[in-house]
Amino acid sequence: MKLFSIFGNPVTHSISPKMHNFALKDLGIDGCYIRTCITNPKELLNTFWALKLDGANVTVPHKEVAFNVCDEVDFFARKIGAVNTLVKKDSKIYGYNTDAPGFYKALSPFGKINSALILGAGGTAKAIATILRENGLHVKVLNRSLEKLTYFQENGFECSSWDDFKPEAYELIINTTSAGLCDTNLPLDKALLTTLMQKAKFAYDVIYNKQTPFLALARENQLQSQDGSLMLLYQGVLAFNLFFDNKFNEKTIESSMKKAFI
Repeated sequence: MKLFSIFGNPVTHSISPKMHNFALKDLGIDGCYIRTCITNPKELLNTFWALKLDGANVTVPHKEVAFNVCDEVDFFARKIGAVNTLVKKDSKIYGYNTDAPGFYKALSPFGKINSALILGAGGTAKAIATILRENGLHVKVLNRSLEKLTYFQENGFECSSWDDFKPEAYELIINTTSAGLCDTNLPLDKALLTTLMQKAKFAYDVIYNKQTPFLALARENQLQSQDGSLMLLYQGVLAFNLFFDNKFNEKTIESSMKKAFI
């Protein structure tokens, strides 16, 4: 039997097991997908091998740690230093990043976008910032502290900490932080975030299946908004296919995984 897991902290909210188990069942694969909470990032690699996994997905806050434990990583994951999909091949672990293409596909309902402000500077922010810039958007990254912005500074992104940020107009505002996942926090000072939203058109929160304070504020300011459900779906489809050497039709996987959102 094939065994897969989601690694992160927290993971109790994750519907990745439902998504992947629907796909496994519909495709007639003898396998199971479980949740594994990793509190100590140093235990990620040991846990992968101890559970005898064939593959895993990685969510906050362990995507950069996952990158460092891989034997091989694909081009895009190497470019951003963050991995969200681990695949066992022989005795090695291969790392991939499906967040970026999953997110970009999820933006399609918004139509044409020229500029974006990303809140947060973790692995998800790296993936999103990179894929948006590669598709011609003007991107700025805003994070509470300067220390986590090193990657963005070294790779030529416009970025600011809360202390030196000067508000401008951005069509799309993206929350990549965990604010609102297990609390009622906003990812940014409410007054400042409101000012930004009044100049924006769209808001996207990578947190899914939840009316976060960020999304509530976006709707108060009449922005077209979206949670992370489509991103989760699309990145999950790509990750599932990587578990099986890309041998399945993506539409078939997508059709199965959509059942988890009903």
